[in-house]
Amino acid sequence: MKFCDLTQFYSPVSGGVRRYLEQKVAYLRAECPDDEHILIVPGAKTERLGDARSRVYTIESPLVSKTSRYRALLKLHLVEEILEREKPHLIESGDPYQVAWKAVASGRALGIPAVGFYHSHFPEATIRSVSKFFGRIPTEIAQEVSRRYIRALYNKFERTLVPSPALAALLTDWGVENIANTDLGVDIDVFTPEEPNPGALRRELDIPADRTLLLYVGRLAPEKNVKTLFAAFERLHARQPGRFHLLAVGDGTRRAELEHARAYTGAVSWMPYCGDARELARIYRAADLFVHPGILETFGLVTLEAQACGIPVVGIRGSYMDRIIFTNQAHWAAENTPEALAVAIDDATRTDLRAAGASASRTVRERYAWRTIFARLFSIYRTVIAEYNP
Repeated sequence: MKFCDLTQFYSPVSGGVRRYLEQKVAYLRAECPDDEHILIVPGAKTERLGDARSRVYTIESPLVSKTSRYRALLKLHLVEEILEREKPHLIESGDPYQVAWKAVASGRALGIPAVGFYHSHFPEATIRSVSKFFGRIPTEIAQEVSRRYIRALYNKFERTLVPSPALAALLTDWGVENIANTDLGVDIDVFTPEEPNPGALRRELDIPADRTLLLYVGRLAPEKNVKTLFAAFERLHARQPGRFHLLAVGDGTRRAELEHARAYTGAVSWMPYCGDARELARIYRAADLFVHPGILETFGLVTLEAQACGIPVVGIRGSYMDRIIFTNQAHWAAENTPEALAVAIDDATRTDLRAAGASASRTVRERYAWRTIFARLFSIYRTVIAEYNP
């Protein structure tokens, strides 16, 4: 069979969605010798790359962000031309905008079933975007408009894939009728707790060996709530200078606030986007504690990777990410404030981090290997294809 992924959430420096797609291709190559994969994404130019088993089509699209390098895929007629030429057995849409509507329309026109992956919680993104351009609007109005949009779009898919049972229940309450629960995963051959020389990275970055190293990996973006993290770190440094060091990996529009924290504390290191999985695993293993301040996450793939590497996680309770945290959340912040997060970090680092990380690693590696995740996902795909009645 031939499977197609179609998304705008893809760039040279994108994170979770890109990793999911790359791992899907790797799974198909290793486990499904008779299957093919095609990926349609925006790019700097229109071209086709790949081989007989896996092909990537990029469609020339304008940049919408210089830091995240995301692009708006507007030449939708080229999407249909590719689909008509390739004739996949199933289309998966990875974003909720014009590309998703095109996936549905082209799928119906060509007799191909389409599923949608709910990677990000659409109402939150809508409120941020609308407020940015038109000023603050009442949350209840934005939420209601978003709910109607979600129902209208996702009920047109054969399945809506959701990586959180709680979010799936919410979408069901909102009227989405075709939910299928799924998960994301970890490459357990790469994200391992073993590290022959855990201090090497710290020496490379001139991080003092006696500091407790806090790590953040992800976009420096408003929706990642990094402003709270940087403010919390400044509080920690003011109270206990010389005890903590923060390493942030990633870039985005909040970079200036990171630079402020670095200038204020003298205890912040920064690395740009890391696309090499083995190097990223080495970065995780160099840390004592992974800090994820996100409150809008639908999954939280980086927290899964950190735990697989034996690094415990601390953050702010109450997001859909909570269910994949396998260290004690008793010390997590109960509210989204710099003070609460600073206290949570301080309290967490006074526990046995090594033992907590080792326990979390065992759980993640047992439950979330990509091989296991994709076996379930492709079972859903094949059911959709078998039941499809154009």
